[in-house]
Amino acid sequence: MTNVLVTGGAGVLGARLARQLLATGALAAGGAPAQPVTRLTLVDRVPPPADLTADHRVTAIVGDLTELLEPGRAGSSLAGTAALAGADVIFHLAAAVSAECETDFDLGMRVNLGGTQALLERCRGAASRPVVVFASSLAVFGASAEHPLPRVVDDHTMANPQSSYGMQKLICEQLLAGYTRKGFLRGRAVRLMTVSVRPGRPNAAASGFLSAIIREPLAGRRARCPVGPRTEVALSSPARAIDGLLCAAAASDAAWGDPTPVNLPALTATVAGLVAALERVAGPQASALIDWLPDPAVAAIVTGWPARFRTDRAERLGLRPDPDVDSVIRMYLAETMIT
Repeated sequence: MTNVLVTGGAGVLGARLARQLLATGALAAGGAPAQPVTRLTLVDRVPPPADLTADHRVTAIVGDLTELLEPGRAGSSLAGTAALAGADVIFHLAAAVSAECETDFDLGMRVNLGGTQALLERCRGAASRPVVVFASSLAVFGASAEHPLPRVVDDHTMANPQSSYGMQKLICEQLLAGYTRKGFLRGRAVRLMTVSVRPGRPNAAASGFLSAIIREPLAGRRARCPVGPRTEVALSSPARAIDGLLCAAAASDAAWGDPTPVNLPALTATVAGLVAALERVAGPQASALIDWLPDPAVAAIVTGWPARFRTDRAERLGLRPDPDVDSVIRMYLAETMIT
């Protein structure tokens, strides 16, 4: 039997991960044989979708993760529940996103850094050594005058975040590695690429437009593109992002290697290439709905991220990037049944 906890379980990736776990019905944890998923706890500030809570294996805990983890907090404190103490695998996806962290520094520090540290401390106290999969980000990389980015980022490229969000993710990677080294848990940090196409409503992520310029025109709505057409980006479909998270949970300690983060495979594309693919799939009437309206603040964040990766370590684990942008768009259409 396997008990799984997902923070950010009502979000796009969290809900998708939950659906996949329920559909598969089993999960391998840390190199052990796959076992039935008997309990799936979803923690988020909002309730998860109804199709998830309808499953008898699912328990929803609604509230701010940082507050739920406060020691001695009365009421529905996550720290005192069997959900955390009995979890075999924890997927830590909850986070404040890039642009809002830059706008509100205290929010990012409280949610991203404070929430992660509190979660790791509860895992330490539980003494069950769960596998903890942490969703980090390509935003840990950046360029500065003395440390320019190489043309291609690989597994040995130094992290050098140039945003509050990237800095918080990098610190959390190091915390996870430290708790793993001490034997409190088995940490697996994966650096996600920009996930596109995300369904649902836009969020406050600086990279959100990379989904919006596909999703909104496909639905007949206008979308704003805040960067130039020649901007290069590193992308992953939601399906490939989930593959990376599940691989991290399932890999043995020997296969995973040391507790340093793994860069997930990336599909490199230009924004112009995304728009061209949209036009090939949905016609010029779709691409005509994109408004090219520069936003220097967003552009400064996005263009500071690397776009080209060599991910040898991820590939040794069997992970591969999406083949092309057209397939990513067609996958989104198939899943959302837009015709």
